[in-house]
Amino acid sequence: MPKQDELTQMPLYQKAEQILKITIGLVEIVPTENKFLQETTVRFMMENAFLIPTKIAGALSARWYDLKMENAALIRKAARELYVQAGSLRFEDCIKDKDYINLLRNTIDEFRLLFIDWVASFDVWDYIKDSWGLFNPPGVNAHDKDPDDDLPFNADDFYHPEDDSEQ
Repeated sequence: MPKQDELTQMPLYQKAEQILKITIGLVEIVPTENKFLQETTVRFMMENAFLIPTKIAGALSARWYDLKMENAALIRKAARELYVQAGSLRFEDCIKDKDYINLLRNTIDEFRLLFIDWVASFDVWDYIKDSWGLFNPPGVNAHDKDPDDDLPFNADDFYHPEDDSEQ
């Protein structure tokens, strides 16, 4: 787990927190009587806004490249969806203050630039081969032989079920 201070001092995490606060402000101006927007756009926007900082924490606590990249992909997806969802509110007559929409979209653009640098900082040499092929570092292919397959390891050398019964 990352230390709380390390996480909260990250510019990327701070920007994610801004996105969350702006999203909360934006959904507050969606009329509660508009059940369709409340049950679709508002719900999905809040899910995406909460997912972003959560997955940053998850990536920070992960050691392996593939796990960091998996979290990064989920962050990217949530941010892009949030950008589009906010943009769709521009066409809703019931939304009177459209400034929140532009503020949120501009903040997501700022987040994207921080995100690019953050992902580039991932250690490509600290990985376990992703056998699904999605999140391997450059030059590693899912069809490559896994170097860990050559390790002489026998689980029976370390685990003896009969030892457990004696305790």
